[in-house]
Amino acid sequence: MGEQFLLPSQPRLAYHRRMTQRGRLYGCPVEFALDALGGKWKTVILARIKEQPLRYSELRRMIPSLSDKMLTQRLADLVEIRFVVLETSPDGKARYALTERGRDLAAALQALYDWGSVHGRAEGVRFRTDIEAAA
Repeated sequence: MGEQFLLPSQPRLAYHRRMTQRGRLYGCPVEFALDALGGKWKTVILARIKEQPLRYSELRRMIPSLSDKMLTQRLADLVEIRFVVLETSPDGKARYALTERGRDLAAALQALYDWGSVHGRAEGVRFRTDIEAAA
């Protein structure tokens, strides 16, 4: 499979323009960071890709509660804001990998993971990763 180009839809294009607008006033850096990450699914996808580059089908299996449409849209968003790049692996298959900008998020993603793990377990939450590891 060759290189794929994802054409942004109008809403995504408007989002990207808003995100990259020079001189835009944010209340604080956290507000900008959360605007860039834009919701739950982008951080979940980034947390999976931070471990290693993954193909679309691998991401789909790892995040079964995410619909195909939403996964496609969020991956396009992450490519558009340069957190993720679609690359060709040595075996010729396309996979998603973090860019330098995306790798800069690794520590923050790990901190969110660690916090969620500790506090989720304290609340009696179960995690799919625990079930998969036990199987």
